[in-house]
Amino acid sequence: RRNITPTEYMWMSGYASRDKPADSKLTDLWAKALVLEDPAGRRVALVTLDLVGIDRETSQRIRDRVQESFGLERSQIALNCSHTHTGPVVGHNLSSMYAFDEEQAALVKSYTSKLEEDVTAAVGEAIESLAPRQVAFNSGQATFAVNRRNNTEAEVPQIRAAGRLRGPVDYEVPVLSVRDEDGKLLAVAFGYACHATCLSSFQWSGDYPGFAQLALEERHPEAIALFWAGCGADQNPIPRRTVELAEQYGQQLADAVDRALSAVATPLNGNLGASYAELPLAFDKLPSREQLAREAESSDRYVASRAKHLLSQIDSGEPLSQTYPYPVQVWQLGPQLRWVTLGGEVVIDYALRLKHELGPDTWVAGYTNDVMAYIPSRRVLTEGGYEGGGAMVYYGLPTVWSPEVEESIVRQVTETAKDAAEQSSAPQ
Repeated sequence: RRNITPTEYMWMSGYASRDKPADSKLTDLWAKALVLEDPAGRRVALVTLDLVGIDRETSQRIRDRVQESFGLERSQIALNCSHTHTGPVVGHNLSSMYAFDEEQAALVKSYTSKLEEDVTAAVGEAIESLAPRQVAFNSGQATFAVNRRNNTEAEVPQIRAAGRLRGPVDYEVPVLSVRDEDGKLLAVAFGYACHATCLSSFQWSGDYPGFAQLALEERHPEAIALFWAGCGADQNPIPRRTVELAEQYGQQLADAVDRALSAVATPLNGNLGASYAELPLAFDKLPSREQLAREAESSDRYVASRAKHLLSQIDSGEPLSQTYPYPVQVWQLGPQLRWVTLGGEVVIDYALRLKHELGPDTWVAGYTNDVMAYIPSRRVLTEGGYEGGGAMVYYGLPTVWSPEVEESIVRQVTETAKDAAEQSSAPQ
């Protein structure tokens, strides 16, 4: 692990309403790495980051450095962000959301460069620590996530008490444990599908996932706890907005992990398979230059910012692309577990559908390798709203996704999963 808390007070990511840099620290932010190696010597590296997201360019540079340093290919490296909204701006992620000065821009550039070094170092340290271990998986349950599209936040306590919460959710808490030969816990990677938006202050913090990791590391002093974010783009922790609630949800999540750790788990054995693809994910109809010119004059500074950036791109000779290189990754961990990782802020429908179609021993993470936009299902895209398309302006993308977004991603996941499974089952 490496501490990635900024050493200077720089601009924070996640909320467009912020108007100044961070001013203090509640908890540290971390980059943590877990490397698994099978009997044939094939490796995969999970990296968890207490950040709202990373952009494609930063992700590519990190994975290129890891490949150059340790020989791991793109398919073998997963960079998952917790999506805490009390971390720093990184690279060009959410670029249309910010309007800071040159000094802050320089801090973002410097921080991003240091982050690339820190992640590479953490992976290297994990590789150096490789030794025979007992690896197993299980799952628990935590119920504080609420579908924010289908429930009014102020009414949630009453609706919950009456058992009338609406909308799809995924309460599963997947847990991967690593123990030594005596059964002592050395690492635990766990996930949950819910936005890390308890807090909106100007204090650095890992939000509820950070508190969950702290709680687990206090309970298991020799272990590293790694949180990976699931498909929680339309899920919020409700009620929220206080440190006490963030701590409470962190404790609830840690309790769910501990219950899974104390139950009978499924050992992982056999060989690894790792497959990666960049799907040309289609946008809907692209805006014309004339439309962008009008938007550049908009009184909405976020719309104007995006339009000016896209006009600059067009005027430099680079036309708008009809597609985006969307990252899809699948690890087959022996015959027992399939781990799907997807880019962007993925809504809950994907996790529910993929676990149904691929089988119950499937984990699905979002926010991995590139957080370029919200990823709506066909249902959410049709319904519209923030997750359905409104958020695209903050990510600087030219328009909403094509109506085929869900089917395209599910089809690619199925193909990628098949490739990973064939690798895992092939004779070594």
